[in-house]
Amino acid sequence: MKYIKNTFFRSWGIFLSALVIFFSCGSGFDRSNSSGAATFSPEQRTEVPVFSADSAFHFVASQVAFGPRVPNTEAHRQAGLWLAETLGGFADTLYIQETRVRAYDGTVLNIKNIIGVFQPENRRRILLCAHWDSRPYADYDPDPANHYTPIDGANDGGSGVGVLLEIARLISKRPPDVGVDIIFFDAEDYGRHRFSNLPDQDSWALGAQHWARNPHRMDYNARFGILLDMVGASEAKFKREAYSMLYAPNIVRKVWETGQQLGYGHMFLNEDGSYITDDHYYVNMIRNIPTINIIHQDNTTQHGFFPQWHTLGDNIDIIDPYTLRAVGETVIKVIYSE
Repeated sequence: MKYIKNTFFRSWGIFLSALVIFFSCGSGFDRSNSSGAATFSPEQRTEVPVFSADSAFHFVASQVAFGPRVPNTEAHRQAGLWLAETLGGFADTLYIQETRVRAYDGTVLNIKNIIGVFQPENRRRILLCAHWDSRPYADYDPDPANHYTPIDGANDGGSGVGVLLEIARLISKRPPDVGVDIIFFDAEDYGRHRFSNLPDQDSWALGAQHWARNPHRMDYNARFGILLDMVGASEAKFKREAYSMLYAPNIVRKVWETGQQLGYGHMFLNEDGSYITDDHYYVNMIRNIPTINIIHQDNTTQHGFFPQWHTLGDNIDIIDPYTLRAVGETVIKVIYSE
């Protein structure tokens, strides 16, 4: 995704129950509210299921195990098959949207958006999304020798998918009162290389651009959407991303207030963030679905994101189950509050 400073205006079959129980016992973190449970208001019509951070972490690790998920590679192909099988095991309907897009440098990319639909007959819908590809270049790596090396993308891509797969598992067992669509967008992170002189316009979020113009149902609409990107690193800070505030300020407030009520106010900050050209930008601009972005922003870094962004350091070692849980609990409470 492309970062714009905020000074002016400018996206495995069913997961075995025994395995979930195994991972849910003895988590490797010790934080406040570590039970994973939360108290919810009595007016909620459907009980909110308990989000498992260990299950989400397992889903992240499973993606990373394939290697960098760069379009046109074998690792990308194998990871896509696994994602489709896993999400398809939870969803009522699975769509695989395959297409070819042209990258900023002229490379033709074979991509697929993977879409899981829950309660397709329900007209009241929520869109949840993340990108599943990983960056082909570690162009912010401190070692220049790595600037054309693909990255694992554990946080940048993998974390959002991991959280959403756990949410998919939960809503398949206890449906909420709204229909849910989970989309894993492809080719989000094949934007222009940092040191390229080629044009950058619309070179990011290629899968989301394609879906927004060609949704899996031509009449598709949703009440709102939530994009998850970089939601797994330790000490994550989620500011109110500027395009989200422009297009869906009420949804930002709803999500941020929910996170704060759950005890995650140190992560969901009452601070304005920058404009981030990410998948949600095109869902808003082209599809007109008010969609927000929960994304780790850090003004202390050169690029404005978590320290390992677009480096070889974006690997499974930086993923913190506590952060996954904070985001997962927040999003799932929002879903079951609708």
